[in-house]
Parts: sequence; C-alpha cells; structure tokens
Amino acid sequence: MPFLATNPATEEVIAEYPALSALELDAALELAHDAYTRWRATPICERAEVLRRAAELLESEVPVAGALMTSEMGKTFASAKGEAAKCAMTMRYYAEHAGSMLVDESIATNARRSGVRFDPIGIVFAVMPWNFPFWQVVRMATPTLMAGNVVAFKHAPNVPGSARYLEDLFVRAGFPKGVLTNLFVEVDQVAGIIADPRVRAVTLTGSERAGRSVAELAGQNLKKCVLELGGSDPFIVAGSADLDHTVPLAVTARVQNNGQACIASKRFIVVREKADEFLERFVTEMAAVKMGDPMEPATVLGPLVSKSQVDLLAAQVSASIDKGALALTGGAAVKGQGFYYPATVLVDVPADSRAGCEELFGPVAVVHVVEDLDAAIDLANDTPWGLGGTIWAQRQSEIDAAIARLDVGMVFANALVVSMPELPFGGTKNSGFGRELSVYGAREFTNAKSYFVQ
Repeated sequence: MPFLATNPATEEVIAEYPALSALELDAALELAHDAYTRWRATPICERAEVLRRAAELLESEVPVAGALMTSEMGKTFASAKGEAAKCAMTMRYYAEHAGSMLVDESIATNARRSGVRFDPIGIVFAVMPWNFPFWQVVRMATPTLMAGNVVAFKHAPNVPGSARYLEDLFVRAGFPKGVLTNLFVEVDQVAGIIADPRVRAVTLTGSERAGRSVAELAGQNLKKCVLELGGSDPFIVAGSADLDHTVPLAVTARVQNNGQACIASKRFIVVREKADEFLERFVTEMAAVKMGDPMEPATVLGPLVSKSQVDLLAAQVSASIDKGALALTGGAAVKGQGFYYPATVLVDVPADSRAGCEELFGPVAVVHVVEDLDAAIDLANDTPWGLGGTIWAQRQSEIDAAIARLDVGMVFANALVVSMPELPFGGTKNSGFGRELSVYGAREFTNAKSYFVQ
C-alpha cells in the first residue's frame, strides 16, 4: 500500500511513495548494520564535519524544506521555515559540542587509571510523528549519530516527502548510506523491526497508546527504549503576572503549529484575581487569530493535518459542551475545503468531560479559574501527563514554587516551553521517559562502559 501525501489546505493528494517489501526492509537493515561498523570507527571530528555540511545544505534550502512541510502537514510557511532553520542550528550545535559531551570521564579509584567511556550501541530504530516533520527526526537523530550509532526511522505515513528529503539530505552531505535510513513500512512491520537482533534500541514520539505498544515490544526483546508521548501542559497565570506580556503568548502557546504540539499549553489555569481581565483579553485575541492558507504570510492558524484529526477534535469539544462546557469563541469545525478548526476557548469544563480529561490536539484552550497559586499547582499536577509547564509571574517566590512543585519534565517561567539543544527534553508520568537533546540526549543511546586499569 503506497504512502500518500495529502495537502491539508486543499485536500489534494500531492505525492505517493511505495512501501518496502519484506526483502527490501531486510536489505535496508543490513545496509544500516554494515554502515554502523564503519561509522562507529569514524573519528568524532569527522562525524562533526559531515554534520556541518548537512547544516549548510539545509540552510541553503530552507524555503524548499519549509514548503514541503507546509504542503504535507499544514503548518504555516513561516513556522516551517523556522523549523528547518532550527534543525540546521541544532546540527551545528552538536557538530561543535558532541565531542566534549561524549569524551571519557576519568573517575578516581585505587587504580592507576579508571573511568567511563560512552560507546555506541548500534542501530536505533525511531518511530516519528507528523507534527514536526523535520525537527522530530533531527532532534533524535543528530546526537544519536554523533555518538556513533546509526538510525533507521519510520516516519508518519502522511509526511513521506519529508522523510525522503531528510534521508537524501544526509547522503548529499556525505553521510555513508545506511547511517540515516528512512523506512517506508507499515505499522504491522514495527514489531518485527524491534525484534530484529540488528536493532539495539527503539525510540518513539507519538501517542500514549503507541508508546505503550512500543514499550511492551522493547521490553519483550530487552531493548533500550525512549518515549516522548502526549501532554496536557499547564499555563499558570499567577497573581503577579504581567498580562501585557502573558496574554499574547498565551494565544501563541495554543495556536502554534496549528495547536498540534505535545508541548503546547493546553490548560490555562488562572488565579481568581487575574481571571476576569485575562479571560476578556485572551478571548478577544483568540477570536482575532487569522486562519487561512498556510502559505500566506498573514496566516497565523493553518489547517489541521487531516480530516480525522478535525473530526476527533470536533467530537471532543462537542461532547464537552454537551456536559456543560461553554465555548466563548470558536467551538465548531469550519465547513468548506481544507481541514480547518478555529481558535477556541472553553470555560466551565467538567473534569470528567472529554476536554477535561483528554489531550486536545488542536487550537482549543481550556481555561480554569482557581483561588490561588497553591490551587493552581495542585490542578496542574492533577493529570496523568507530565511533559512541560509554564508559570507566568513577576514574584520570584511564585516562580520558585512552580519550578519545585510542578510534576513535569520541563518548567519555563514567563516563556513558552521550547526544545533547545542545550537543555534535556522529555517528560514524566504518562508523557514518557528518557531524554533527548543536551548531554543527556547525546548519551541516551550509549553504553556507559566502566574501565579500571590496575
């Protein structure tokens, strides 16, 4: 069955790619296995030089890469170009810093020499999502490749052109074939890939359901596993928040990437003393968000990725309204061509409604009003997820309380949660485990091998 790329703004099929046969899949894994034996022996300074060339190539092709992402999953052209540029920046970062992250650590013992070295482990199989077609792959693969591993990845079936582009980019930059391998495979082939003895680890970014399945398969086969799953990130507006700064970023937090980001703020928890002003300004600005053609510079909110995604979001909102939630703006899918859903604000959302207990992967904000910061943090933690969270406050005591008490992997104060190469990225609870990026990501798929020389 071919992989189809459908433009979410026009609903037109723009390309199709054939799936791999069983023989072709085996040949691809064998090529990756052979590439690993050579790549792991390549000095890290040479790996870095090839990675710099990949960054240069991508920087020269940012508009092309951006247009490809926009056509396949609907993010605005400006956002897509920013994603491509961020990928190139991250490649440059690891080309410069991976050597120091992966250098042997000397540890004092009674030996003449002892310590830890960080050796690669082999093929890392990655299952990637559609919402950041370039960034998700680069975020995972760049530090993993610099550690001496090779990566075989199954991308989401609706962004096949992005998958093919990335594989080709790395080959054009000088990476040996097989070091980064795109696999056009079906879901029912994933279990066999994870079980293959040539594959030494697996990572997935995606839904909680997919994460449970991959984790089970990894456990059965005793393979290292890293999961980055869903989230329902809190956006806490404290009593000392500067609303001139906070409200515009609250809108960005909910509509960025057309509302389809695991680290996007989804629950807006506002202390009562700020609630009336925040709600009035937030609803006004959400209602004014310009929705339309994602290639147009003025567009802020493009289409969702697919009709099924629109149908799911519409069903979640509708069911929540039936249980008592109130839509202050938006609240229904847009009829006509393209997979559009407007910026929406829900209040009075029952805890047992779909909007109250499910992740909303689209531009729908749920606003809760609480008495004080303690209640805000308690509500923020009252969720099965724990990816990221933000605190908006001017008082340091409020910021420190949120950093200490939020049960998440990342806390940002007076700024949106973002992924960056300097800091580890990942969550806790049902948002997954393991870390990407930073020194932690560089070492995630390595063998921390102790040595002791008497």
